[in-house]
Amino acid sequence: MTFINLQDIRYATRGGRKATSHDHLPPWFKVKIRQGSDYRDIRRIMTDRGLHTICEEAKCPNIWECWNNRTATFLILGDICTRRCHYCDVTTGRPHGLDYDEPIRVAEAVEALGLRHAVITSVNRDELKDGGASIFAETIRHIRKKTPSCTVEVLIPDFQGHESALALVMDKQPDILNHNIETVPRLFHSIRPQGKYHRSLELLSRAKSMGGLTKSGLIAGLGETPGEIRHVMQDLRAVGCNILTIGQYLRPTSQHAPVARFYAPEEFNALKKEGLSLGFQHVESGPMVRSSYHAEQQARKQKNHYVLDMRS
Repeated sequence: MTFINLQDIRYATRGGRKATSHDHLPPWFKVKIRQGSDYRDIRRIMTDRGLHTICEEAKCPNIWECWNNRTATFLILGDICTRRCHYCDVTTGRPHGLDYDEPIRVAEAVEALGLRHAVITSVNRDELKDGGASIFAETIRHIRKKTPSCTVEVLIPDFQGHESALALVMDKQPDILNHNIETVPRLFHSIRPQGKYHRSLELLSRAKSMGGLTKSGLIAGLGETPGEIRHVMQDLRAVGCNILTIGQYLRPTSQHAPVARFYAPEEFNALKKEGLSLGFQHVESGPMVRSSYHAEQQARKQKNHYVLDMRS
C-alpha cells in the first residue's frame, strides 16, 4: 500500500462525495510526529548502508510510530518501479542494474537494529527473468544467517505469474508470504492496469500449497463498494489466506486516482469482524493501517496458530 504524509494532504473526499476544494480530511486522521533516538538510529543505519525503505519512498504516515518502535520495511531491488499503479507514489521508469550486495547490507542492518521481525518488499522488476525473486531469496538467507531468531516477512510482487520465481522465494521458507491484492476485480484495469486479479489470487494459492503462511492487503476508498470488499475477502479465504490488512487510500498527488470516499473507523471495525468470521486468523483494519503495520505482532501471533491452520 502507498500513502503520503497527512500534513501534505489538503483536499480529498468524504462519504463518497465528489472531491472539491471544500472537502477536508476526517477528524480521525491524526499522526503524532516524534523523531526519537530510535527513529534517528534507523535513518542513520539505512543511509550508511545505502538502503531504501518503503516507509520513506511511499511517505507512510506511520513512519514515526514504527521507527520509534525499531520497525521498518526494507525496499529492495532499487527504488524505480516498472509498473504504474494509479494509487502508488513510488517512481516509475527504467530501473538501474541489480545490486547483488544488497541482501548482505539488509542483513547487516537487521542485525545492527536488533530486529525481531524483518519485512522485505520491492518494486516491480518486470524486465528481469525472475522478477527479482533471487534477490528476495538471498536476502532471506543472509538475514537468517546473521540473525537466526528474526522472523522474516516478504511482501512480493506477482512475478508476472511465474511459478518458478515464487518457488525461489518459498524455498527459503519466509515466515510470512505477503502479496497485496490491493483492490476489487472491477477496478483492477483502471487502478492497477499491469496487474491481474486472478493472477494475484493464484500466487497466494500457490504459496499456500508450498507451505507458506500467507497474507494480503486491501486499499479502501478507490471507488469500490463494501460488498465488493467482502467478495474479495471471501476470495482470499478461498485460497487459504491467513492474514488480512485493510486501510484507507490517501491520494499521493493530483495525478493519482482520487479518493472516492473515506470509510469511518466503525466501518473498518465491521470489516475486521467480518474477516474474522470468514476464518482469517488475524485482520488489521483501520484508516491508518498499512501492509506492515503491527507486522511483528501478527507474526508472533500467527506462529502459534500456524500448525493448526495447516491442518485446515
